[in-house]
Amino acid sequence: MFIPKANRIAVFSYLFREGVCVVKKDTVSPTHPQIEGATNLEVLNLMKSLESRGYVRVTFSWQHSYCYLTPEGIEYLRGYLALPAEIVPNTHKKAAGRPEGRDREEDKFGGEGKPAFRGGGDREYRSREGGFGRGGGM
Repeated sequence: MFIPKANRIAVFSYLFREGVCVVKKDTVSPTHPQIEGATNLEVLNLMKSLESRGYVRVTFSWQHSYCYLTPEGIEYLRGYLALPAEIVPNTHKKAAGRPEGRDREEDKFGGEGKPAFRGGGDREYRSREGGFGRGGGM
């Protein structure tokens, strides 16, 4: 299938920027939801081509293809798009660390350091003494 170079570059740059691409198995859709200018059929065929060369790993579920960029695919797209080695996909970037959350001593934990939802409260019906069911009878 002939795919215009502008659309091919748009798909490849999106795939390299994100590291993953989701493509619905819909060949008549006029556009892809995340990629400007490319049709869904073009994105589907490009992912199929990249998968056959080993540059993308595809998981298919519920009429959607989830395409994950492999290390060989990163090198191929870096050469095709003429990108420096410092630029990596978003899936390969390290997370910035956990943000400061709320104060846990007040909200979640009781006085003894145990979680407040454990023990006591409305769960007395589960005690070993007495009860109505499964061996705890009279």
